Amino acid sequence: MIESNAVPLELRWRGEPLHQALAAAAPALVPAVLARLIAELPAYAELPEEELRGDITRIIERGMAMVGRMLRDGGAPDPKSLADLREDILHRAEEGVPIEAVLNAHNVGVRVAWEHFSAQARPEDVRALAGVVDLVLRYLREITSVASSVYFQERDTFLADAHAAKQDLLAALLTGGDSLDAAARLGIRLADSYAVLDVEIAAHPDESAPGTNADVARWRKLRRFRAELERRSPHPLLSRLNGHGGVVLLARGDAADPDRRVHDLVLAAGAAAGADVTVGAVSASVPGIPEAARTAHELRRLAVAGRPPGVYTLDELALDYQLTRPGPARDVLAGKLRAIEDEPDLLETLCTHLGTGLNRRRTASRLHVHPNTVDYRMRKVAELTGLNPADATDAAHLRAALIARTLH
Repeated sequence: MIESNAVPLELRWRGEPLHQALAAAAPALVPAVLARLIAELPAYAELPEEELRGDITRIIERGMAMVGRMLRDGGAPDPKSLADLREDILHRAEEGVPIEAVLNAHNVGVRVAWEHFSAQARPEDVRALAGVVDLVLRYLREITSVASSVYFQERDTFLADAHAAKQDLLAALLTGGDSLDAAARLGIRLADSYAVLDVEIAAHPDESAPGTNADVARWRKLRRFRAELERRSPHPLLSRLNGHGGVVLLARGDAADPDRRVHDLVLAAGAAAGADVTVGAVSASVPGIPEAARTAHELRRLAVAGRPPGVYTLDELALDYQLTRPGPARDVLAGKLRAIEDEPDLLETLCTHLGTGLNRRRTASRLHVHPNTVDYRMRKVAELTGLNPADATDAAHLRAALIARTLH
């Protein structure tokens, strides 16, 4: 067998060192390997003729020379060969040749050489063939290691470039910049209109589970949310999201009911993430996206302040939205809660209680408190503000005051 630092004198072929026999056979083996690559691997069959006769032929020659040096020197690949190998594989990665095709190509080369020598083997040559197996495995291990490293590096570079291009386009759309140029750099065509979504993603139960890494749970949730959006969207997804939410632009396309499609898509993504999702949604043509984004942000804040999770449009929150517009009436409404401004438990309970339709048990369940605690806090709200949540008229004023306060 081959030892790592010894010349494998036993690996001889017909009385001469095997590496010399390989070098002598190379002029016949190189075109045989090339022909087999074209016949067996579609990715190579589709390469230009000048590349096959040029780069690919040189790579086959280098591969055989590398194996010959490994036979001569004891099985260790030399640094120059590895550097050349890395450069060759990098070019294939840049050209879009799949990694499995590159790995299969080197296996084809080994197989052709093996078939050539084994077909001519005599009984006295069997030991040499058995001994070369260890060296071939080392060669293929080096190929696999280098190819994997290069392709992952190239993939990371490609993904980083694509992500940067998408973020540039998203920024241009949100700020009214040159979105046509940004879209051209990304290689996509802008849609006629977009659903502009301001998203809040609630915490997944795993984020607060004892002994669980909350950051890992949060990013797993986000990855599932984004993956489901991308899976269901026929157009490139433009988003800026973190573990708590962010902004998404969805091309509205030509669906029969695009608003319903957006609604279903967002809820499906939330279900995939395993977390409640609250979204402010506004549709707009490209020039109107900056204003739509601001409106969607306000709608999302209004929804979070007193509505269950879901997708909310201006139609659904028109009254809430109007109550938050600047003016003396808004200031008066917001002022009705001044007495409990520094009582976060009272504010949260009031908001939740109104959101459940004044159902004390559902409110208690959402807040993880006893129903008697809800009753006590509502009495404190009535005492401090002069408005009783149990009274229909006062409850309407309190709801309006909460809305006005949200964006005050």
